[in-house]
Amino acid sequence: MTPHLIHRDQPLHLAGITTRTTNAVEFSPATAKIAPLWQRFFSERVAQSVHGYTPQSALYGVYSGYASDAMGAFDLSAAVLATEVPEGLDTVTVPARPYLVFEAQGPMPATVIALWAAVWQYFQGEPAYARRYASDFEEYSGEGRIAISIGVMLP
Repeated sequence: MTPHLIHRDQPLHLAGITTRTTNAVEFSPATAKIAPLWQRFFSERVAQSVHGYTPQSALYGVYSGYASDAMGAFDLSAAVLATEVPEGLDTVTVPARPYLVFEAQGPMPATVIALWAAVWQYFQGEPAYARRYASDFEEYSGEGRIAISIGVMLP
């Protein structure tokens, strides 16, 4: 699976709910916060509360607020595109900048877990681009399709 570089010209403006966690916390089902965040997102019908959302709209998982690198704390927001943010939801912005995009399609959550493994493996070697650790995002576009966009610094 070979990632490709894109340059987002415009930021993405989203609305959703957020939690703060670490990769170490996520390794234990007893302490994990990501799965409960997504469960809450769906059970509370967060996407449906955002004006303009349709069942065909993409869902986003936005990683931001990095304390340091892959070992530090970060925020994760489960969100959808929004022109207005309903009361009680968080505003989430994905900045315009270069991203390295990894894509896959298959059953969830196995596909997203395998794709993140590919991301980590890519950055453990000698990658062509260094991670920015500012903002990364998952885009779920239906039928098991996912793209993970990792913010990178250009050489």
